[in-house]
Amino acid sequence: MTLDEALEALQAEADPSRMPGMARVGIAVDRALGVPVPAMRRIARRIGTDQALAHALWRTGIHEARFLATLLADPGAITEREMDRWAHELDSWDVGDAAADLFAATPFRDARIRAWAVDDAPYVKRAAFAMIARRAVSDRTASDGAFRRYFATIRRGANDDRREVRTGISWALRQIGKRNPALNAAAIEEAERILADAQRAGSRGARWVARDVIRELRSDAVRRRLGVG
Repeated sequence: MTLDEALEALQAEADPSRMPGMARVGIAVDRALGVPVPAMRRIARRIGTDQALAHALWRTGIHEARFLATLLADPGAITEREMDRWAHELDSWDVGDAAADLFAATPFRDARIRAWAVDDAPYVKRAAFAMIARRAVSDRTASDGAFRRYFATIRRGANDDRREVRTGISWALRQIGKRNPALNAAAIEEAERILADAQRAGSRGARWVARDVIRELRSDAVRRRLGVG
């Protein structure tokens, strides 16, 4: 499929009436079409992996074109430099979270997590923690130790009061804590440490992260799923 054909496919699914709702949940709509995510996923399935088209779609700057680009890009072909450029051009959490799926499957994952977790740009920083969350969900072969090693990064980032960042950090720690009983206990312990540090330092962002994590990981639903007594 050519770039023009891909853009025509997006335009055919566009529903501008969706954009006020998108804006209400923090999605940038100044260059959006209003295409639902399921429609973009259907288009992506028709096209398949196409790194060149993904690159061209991203360069348009159109919100849905960039979302589609993350679905088409090849994690084995995208370069670390291109990942960094895409991350620093993010202007919405939803495209960033979609990109995190792609980035988490690349060999540059952990290097970019370390770099982006201390970046000042909110969507770049969120992308680092979204990558951790995505790995926690999808990487069934990783050891518990691989996820415990993220705790220091999570702890350092947790004092960020920006909503898009703190929700990403909470997401990362919650997903780690839902992998198995041992990581559930470890993630709760880490959240309690973050809460204690936040109470001493007066960090609202860290308090929110810790309480959000503890609330979900101690919930009956999570405990039942993990078989935690």
